[in-house]
Amino acid sequence: MFTGIIEEVGHVKDIEVTGGKRRVIIACEKILEQLKLGDSVSVSGVCLTAVDITNQSFSADLAGETWARTSLSRLHSGAIVNLELPLRASGRLDGHIVQGHVDGTGTLVSLAKVRGANDYLLTFNVPSELTRYIVAKGSLAVEGISLTVAGIEGVTVTMAIIPHTAEVTNLNSLRPGDPLNLEVDVIAKYVEKMMAGRIAQASITVEKLVREGF
Repeated sequence: MFTGIIEEVGHVKDIEVTGGKRRVIIACEKILEQLKLGDSVSVSGVCLTAVDITNQSFSADLAGETWARTSLSRLHSGAIVNLELPLRASGRLDGHIVQGHVDGTGTLVSLAKVRGANDYLLTFNVPSELTRYIVAKGSLAVEGISLTVAGIEGVTVTMAIIPHTAEVTNLNSLRPGDPLNLEVDVIAKYVEKMMAGRIAQASITVEKLVREGF
């Protein structure tokens, strides 16, 4: 489990392709002090497993499904990625619960400075099937970053980005049209499932009335 609080930005050193299998090599510094072989690490919101670690980088294998369904498919040598190690049981939950399981990819519209301020406004489109989990003031992980929704209209989501977040994440390296990894708040999905069960139990059908003798 992660929190969406980015610990470091790394950059892609290389992507090795062997027999249809992909291995990404990511150069970084800070997280290597704690990272061990087999550990999980969030790479721009995707939970990957460290399979090789050196003094300057770590490697992770990318399944075909991961490559096809996440923004990692846009990676190239030199690309910037957000990195986070899993939350320790004794740690502080600064962001929100992030599993590293991407629910879908959005499309960046813009990241623009707010006129007369240092803040930014992040605008992007999301898959229509995810909109039911996204609410104003709610949490949404974007590229592994725990962010708060400022507004949603149709499939377009806006978020206020403070200068610190823009500086310590990969957001400034992205361009309009780039895919964004999205993970909705898992609590919303659990609530939906529980409510669906209650509605199903409470619904009245002809078959139920017949069984009850009406």
